[in-house]
Amino acid sequence: MRVHLGSDHAGLELKAHLVDWLTEHGYEPVDHGPFVYDALDDYPVFCLRAAAAVVQEQAEGLDSLGVVIGGSGNGEQIAANKVAGCRAALAWSDQTAALAREHNDANVVSVGGRMHTLDDMTRFVKVFLETPFSGEERHVRRIAMLADYEATGELPPLPESALAQDPDA
Repeated sequence: MRVHLGSDHAGLELKAHLVDWLTEHGYEPVDHGPFVYDALDDYPVFCLRAAAAVVQEQAEGLDSLGVVIGGSGNGEQIAANKVAGCRAALAWSDQTAALAREHNDANVVSVGGRMHTLDDMTRFVKVFLETPFSGEERHVRRIAMLADYEATGELPPLPESALAQDPDA
């Protein structure tokens, strides 16, 4: 599996560690930068490229996921989610990393380089990469709603139970 990585200066150390860890564990890391420490770098430059590469490769039928890293992981997740077809999830525990894949079929995980130990963050990435999507109908349905909205800009219809509660319906 190819794993695309992008970060900012706060995630540079973890990204370098992950490139080595991924290689040692049979993955093919693709580093989208940054490659040198710059306290003023802009994470969208690197995270958008990592997310776009994942989406493109998945569209081509390739086995590909991504990891974006920052101080908190929040901005990096937001940036990745601006790429059409990207479903980036912020992981702060083993459970959030697993659920991102099981329930949301997330294709990018975001972690905060200043929030956890190197061992914890590496484990979150490992759990994310090793956890398959459950394929349960309810999750497939929800992901399809998001994809439809992303493509059309049209909100999904309200369910009957909500129509009775919504004064604007």
